Amino acid sequence: MSPTMKELKRKWEEDELRYGDVVKAKSNNSANDVQIGGRHYKNKKIQPWDFIIANDLGFLEGNIVKYIARWKDKGGIKDLEKARHYLDKLIEVASGTAK
Repeated sequence: MSPTMKELKRKWEEDELRYGDVVKAKSNNSANDVQIGGRHYKNKKIQPWDFIIANDLGFLEGNIVKYIARWKDKGGIKDLEKARHYLDKLIEVASGTAK
């Protein structure tokens, strides 16, 4: 079902508020100090992207970490399904069966 114009306007206004927070952030702040679109990573002891970079993980592994880290705070079962989808692809690539 398509969103109504009222729903689209509300979403746009919410995004504008989030974007405004980013614009107001001082340029000397770390990217970890600002999150666009929620707080589902900021409450983590280690932010997923820091873990991904520190462990030199690739795109597929990084997305698995991201979705597993946030599933309870953002997307629920849908995020677990996304993590599984990336894991399935990683298994295909690692086993040489990727098309």
